[in-house]
Amino acid sequence: MTEVRLTGKLICATAEEAALVATLLPHHVELTRAEVGCLSFEVTQTADPLVWSVNERFDSEAAFQLHQDRVATSEWGRQTAGIARDYTIEGLSAG
Repeated sequence: MTEVRLTGKLICATAEEAALVATLLPHHVELTRAEVGCLSFEVTQTADPLVWSVNERFDSEAAFQLHQDRVATSEWGRQTAGIARDYTIEGLSAG
């Protein structure tokens, strides 16, 4: 199995978006870290209060995809869908 790594930034456009992230993030982190195959999951606010650094590691592409599927239907996924993301993902198979 190939480890999947996602790194990048969550970029809020407004202080209201940043407040929403701050409110929803603890539960999102808790749920993600409990997922089978999650090796690490860190989302931390940067010196810019509107930007969050994101670092995720999953033990396989399947675990990463299950995470993506769960997030898409979660409160976090629904409420933060409009917030910009700038991510790089390594370890996914071509296709």
